[in-house]
Parts: sequence; C-alpha cells; structure tokens
Amino acid sequence: MQGRVLIVAGSDSGGGAGIQADIKAVTCLRAFAMTAITALTAQNTCGVHGVHPVPLPFIRQQIQVVMQDIGADCIKTGMLGDAPTIETVAQALEEFAPGVPVVVDPVMVAKGGHPLLAQEAVTALKGRLVRGAALITPNLPEAEALLGRPIRTLADMEAAADDLLGLGAGAVLLKGGHLAADERLMDLLITADGITRFESGRVDTTSTHGTGCTLASAVAAGVAQGLDLVAAVSRARDYVQGAIHSAPGFGNGHGPLNHAHTVRPFERL
Repeated sequence: MQGRVLIVAGSDSGGGAGIQADIKAVTCLRAFAMTAITALTAQNTCGVHGVHPVPLPFIRQQIQVVMQDIGADCIKTGMLGDAPTIETVAQALEEFAPGVPVVVDPVMVAKGGHPLLAQEAVTALKGRLVRGAALITPNLPEAEALLGRPIRTLADMEAAADDLLGLGAGAVLLKGGHLAADERLMDLLITADGITRFESGRVDTTSTHGTGCTLASAVAAGVAQGLDLVAAVSRARDYVQGAIHSAPGFGNGHGPLNHAHTVRPFERL
C-alpha cells in the first residue's frame, strides 16, 4: 500500500518516541514517511534530559521543500514546544499543504512527566492546529488541559466528547490509558456521527515509551492510504498492541516498543 505522511515533530535520541517512532510506525505499515523536525531532545527511557529547538525558518523550510516536491496524503504533528513553533507550523501548512488532512497529537507531557509543551502554548495549539484538524489524539491529561477540567472515569470521557469535538477538529480519538487501573482499556473515537468504542486488554508492562506518537502516526498512515477513520484507528490500535506485546525490554525506565513486529512478528529482539 502507498500513502505519503509528513511528520512534524521532535526527535527522540533514545529512538522510542518522537520522529524516530513516527518513521518506524509509518514505514512498518507500508506508507512513506517524511519529516520536519521541530526540536532535538537528549532523551532515554528514564526521561528528557535536554531540549534544543530548531530555528523557526528551518522548520518552515523543511515543510516547504517536502510539500513542493513530494507532497503528502496526510500530515501528523507531534511535539511542537511553544506558541511561535505552533504558529510557524500552522502558517506553513496553510500555505504549502492546503486541503491535506492533519492528525494532531497534542503532545504536552513526556512519559516520565517532563513538560514538552509550555502552558502558554495550549491556546495557540487549540486555535491554530486543533481547529480544522481531521483528527486529534489526546490522552486524558492532554484532554484535561484542552478542556480545563478533570477527566477521571469512562463516564467523564463520554461527557467530554461533545466539548472536545467542539474545539473544531473533525474527529477526536480520546485515549483511556490513564484511567484508574482496570483489566480493559477503552478508547473513544468521537465524530459528528457519534462515538465508536475500542476496547482491548491492558498489558502489564513498562515498555510503553512512544505509544502515543506511534498510535497517531499509525492512524495517519491509514488516512494517507485511504482508510476511513474507524478502520485506520482499529488497525493502528492492533499495531500498537503487537508492538507492546513484543517489546524488546531495553532501558531502565519506560522502554520502547517493537515497531518492527510486522516485519519480525512477536520476536524478542
């Protein structure tokens, strides 16, 4: 299958999340990955130890040259960091990628708790990228930041559906992984037509670094390949589940996934 995905996000030197996870996920789902890197991080399974932003004109240039030559069938945004970066990316997408569906992963906090999006940038994210996106993929802490209220239960998730959709995106994939421990994991795909519920078993593991990046990029690959949202989300969730089940066990913190499980099925690396 074909499908071009331009990923606008930060780099993870540990290879488990960010641009590295995005490229792996898109490639292993047989789409073509391109990138515009917004920041370099010194990062491993234990946390983020340093962040070096990419100059704004160079972020814009990366988007421009890719779109003017190769083009894209879907764009995925991840770590953006601050309001000026969000504005730069939004302007570049409006100019060079009009009409291309955008999947926005509103990255705000790293797995280890390190803030990756400054608080003052939340308004910019909502106004410039969430509004008009084809899909946003918040986890519960991110949804809480977007709405300004707690979301602690499945009932809270369902009650937040209309308000999240009211932010202006075409659809919302609200991820329930942060709910209080339960045997089942519930994610909600919210559209104007209603709510589609995706349920799966939880995996008792610390190998969860990059799950959000990976899921959003896997969905973007499906959109780029022409899948409808329900099919794209379903395939992406299955892919992430397989990557968790076959994780290599690297590092001393939240370890990476096995993105290559579609190439080497369920193999401990």
